[in-house]
Amino acid sequence: MTTREKILGEVLQNQPASLPLPDISRFQGNEPDVVQKYKTVFESIGGKVFLVDDFSTMKCLLRQHYDTSKRIATTLPELGFELISPDVDPHTYEDVELAIIRAHFAVAENGAVWLSDEVMGQRIIPYICQHLAVVVRAETIVPTLHEAYEIIGEGTYGFGGFIGGPSKTADIEQALVLGAHGPLSMAVFVMK
Repeated sequence: MTTREKILGEVLQNQPASLPLPDISRFQGNEPDVVQKYKTVFESIGGKVFLVDDFSTMKCLLRQHYDTSKRIATTLPELGFELISPDVDPHTYEDVELAIIRAHFAVAENGAVWLSDEVMGQRIIPYICQHLAVVVRAETIVPTLHEAYEIIGEGTYGFGGFIGGPSKTADIEQALVLGAHGPLSMAVFVMK
């Protein structure tokens, strides 16, 4: 028996008794209007929220708020822009002005959206673009992170993360800088 095996054997013999997980039901949200709560929180952290009924309305808003003569990449074929391909070298996306992707869901209490590699097309997309737009269905907005983690569970995704607003930092002399290490702006299009 090696020293390692001896130590691990002793650790296994000295395990504390299992205890039931605590009841966290009190952390469930009871927000009457999660869409409005999400909008308020997300805008307070520097993002923009657009409530839209369909992709044609979204396309009009994109033309109004972004320079569509620059490179726009998306995972949503409904929008008619360049489609993000998971099969190309990620470095080819270094000059994307606007990336448009779908989120699995959003969280009202902190303004975050949940993205996995399944919806990103390329993992680098939401971090390398100049501006990020995310589409989320209104009925998928959850009130709290506790409810978000219940949805995520032990998912089968290879990569995932919450993104909440445009990139920002206040490390240098406590001055807020947007776009320090990611998108300069972030917009969420909530589809009703």
